[in-house]
Amino acid sequence: MSKFNEDSRVKIPALLHLTRLGYEYLSLKGQSWDKRNNIFPEIFRDSVARINPGCSASDADRLIEDINLALQNEDLGKAFYTMLTARSGLQLFDFDNLDNNAFHVVTELTCENGDDNFRPDITLLINGLPLVFIEVKKRLNRGGVLEERKRMEVRAANPKFRPFINATQLMLFSNNMEYDDSSPEPIQGAFYATASYGAAHFNYFREEHHSYAELADASETTEDFILADTNLVSIKGTKEFSSNKAPETPTNRLCSSLLSRERLAFLLRYSIAYLSNIDGPEKHVMRYPQLFATQAIARKLSEGVRKGIVWHTQGSGKTALAYYNVRYLADHFQQQGIVPRFYFIVDRLDLLTQAKTEFSLRGLVVHVINSRDEFARDIKTNSVIQNDRGLQEITVVNIQKFKDDPDVMAASDYDLNTQRIYFLDEVHRSYNPKGSFLANLEQSDRNAIKIGLTGTPLIGDAANSKQLFGDYFHKYYYNASIADGYTLRLMREAIETSYQLKLQQILADLDIQKGGIEKKQLYAHPRFVTPMLEYILDDFRKSRVFHNNPRMAGMVICDSSEQAKELYRQFQQLAENPTIDPQAAASNDPQYPQERDLAADSDGASRVKKPLTAKLILHDIGSKED
Repeated sequence: MSKFNEDSRVKIPALLHLTRLGYEYLSLKGQSWDKRNNIFPEIFRDSVARINPGCSASDADRLIEDINLALQNEDLGKAFYTMLTARSGLQLFDFDNLDNNAFHVVTELTCENGDDNFRPDITLLINGLPLVFIEVKKRLNRGGVLEERKRMEVRAANPKFRPFINATQLMLFSNNMEYDDSSPEPIQGAFYATASYGAAHFNYFREEHHSYAELADASETTEDFILADTNLVSIKGTKEFSSNKAPETPTNRLCSSLLSRERLAFLLRYSIAYLSNIDGPEKHVMRYPQLFATQAIARKLSEGVRKGIVWHTQGSGKTALAYYNVRYLADHFQQQGIVPRFYFIVDRLDLLTQAKTEFSLRGLVVHVINSRDEFARDIKTNSVIQNDRGLQEITVVNIQKFKDDPDVMAASDYDLNTQRIYFLDEVHRSYNPKGSFLANLEQSDRNAIKIGLTGTPLIGDAANSKQLFGDYFHKYYYNASIADGYTLRLMREAIETSYQLKLQQILADLDIQKGGIEKKQLYAHPRFVTPMLEYILDDFRKSRVFHNNPRMAGMVICDSSEQAKELYRQFQQLAENPTIDPQAAASNDPQYPQERDLAADSDGASRVKKPLTAKLILHDIGSKED
């Protein structure tokens, strides 16, 4: 058998990399652990005593029994997670002083109950608690990481493994390959998930901070010990092993991003959400854009910035992002002796209902405001917590219930010990800069923090999101969301041959006339855009007829912001003067309503209402411009 397999190629290099991240490798030879839950009692006792001065060995033993009882629950580990992140009583993890905790890594630790068992490739012990495991495969393995996901689904559904699944906060799966962004399934790459009793959702992770984790120097002694303990001394010094140890491999990069001590502490404290659904509990973990957006918001607030925009594309989880920020910012301000009050502002009743449901499912106490008078009373109240259980709260406000006149609300006296945070949903619409709501929102609390959420910010002279709500805190684009599986992938279909030939001829003529013009400019040229728009409108009209849906809407994904702007310009011309529309005859058909929202996004370009037969959204799929 070859000495180079998934152990030598991926697992052992990952073990070594984790030691450089601050984990101590622990051989299982001669060790003892609680087979009921894989807690290492000796490490646990020492850690708990260090974190909680005065805690005796008997106190620690009773705590182990309490943990064991919690791990038997059918709650996906919610009771245990509450213990893990507790701020009072005996603490299991010191979030304030990471050096107070014990970080160990072991390999092939068996999860066993009777005749049933499974062995994760790598298990991370934090203060003796098995909180993370990693499953690795070699490159080009049959079935990719999907095979491991299927096996994990079977294990997770087995009631005998409840204690082990309930204790697990993060699971990493990797076949040490780069992501294939063209694949509709996450077959290759390095992914992460949190525990479930069924199929785990694999999340991509794309680090935004290069060389994020600080790596200690590699220890020759540690490497020799791990190789000897795993019976792989023979690979030491080989070229392949040296290459596999590199920090830049997909598996090692994911370990750096998720398991460095600071990042792991953040994830344990803020990134886990339990949803109380009718079909049973769900456990969610932050998506990476939510993580980086949360940290970017906190960083900007620390710099004195009071307002800004989170530009995350549709389907990326902006309501969940607000929930995670409630948890994180509550701590951020309470550490300064300031108590935050959170508001989520929507512009439609259905969005109010949706937001209330989403926040309630995640355990927030939700208050609803439907009128200006209620808002005026709320901002003047001296009460900070409005429930008798001390739970975190958020108030959802529906601005459509407000009259747009000068006396929406009166300014309130500002309490220096209170910080109001307004999350404004969908800030590309309904916030009229000439109306009174924004002005009165500002007057309600001049020190309030305003965080705008949108997938399509306004960019234009008439209305500009940045002018109203400040610069961008964080951005997450449409093309990234497609690659990460949060937004449906685009399905390409061939256009009619006559239009293909017409467009090809125009491109050839323009290329000759302009002398080697860049493709981006060619595709944005008015002569190219005109027949393209003609085809889009013609195809769209036919689709409405074919699907018997006169209210069908559409989105146009453009090659660049320049093309989106030109398409929008011509589209606007057609809207203002339908007689120049080659398909204008359809606009006289009573089957098609005449008044439609015309929405155009060129990096989130301006939106207006015009009489046209279609609702089109123009979106630049990959622009990095503001």
